[in-house]
Amino acid sequence: QVQLQESGPGLLKPSQTLSLTCDISGGSIEMKDTSWAWIRQPPGKDLEYIGTKTDRGDVYYSETFKSRASISGVPSKNQLTLQLSSVTPEDTAKYYCAGRNGYYICLADKCGVSKEEFTWWGQGTQVTVSS
Repeated sequence: QVQLQESGPGLLKPSQTLSLTCDISGGSIEMKDTSWAWIRQPPGKDLEYIGTKTDRGDVYYSETFKSRASISGVPSKNQLTLQLSSVTPEDTAKYYCAGRNGYYICLADKCGVSKEEFTWWGQGTQVTVSS
């Protein structure tokens, strides 16, 4: 059974770069026809899709995050990573990594996503941006 575990700093100051790691177990980040995504949920708001990395190595981002986000895979460690630059208090959220068979990709601005779109979810890691 695939399990995901996010980790990263809980607190950042505005303008810093957020770096998160997702450890994948029970399956490979390179499994054929799978994709892995970062998703967040700000307090009191719905899930927001950030971007997807596919098994082919392609990476796609929501227009909302395209200029600030960088998603990559580390096959040697079976990890998915996220970097989000120039954070502001509006980036305060619980951040999740998620995976599924097949591809979920959204290139639009403000992409929403439902829990049902992905098969595997981490428990999430809380990130707070405050001066």
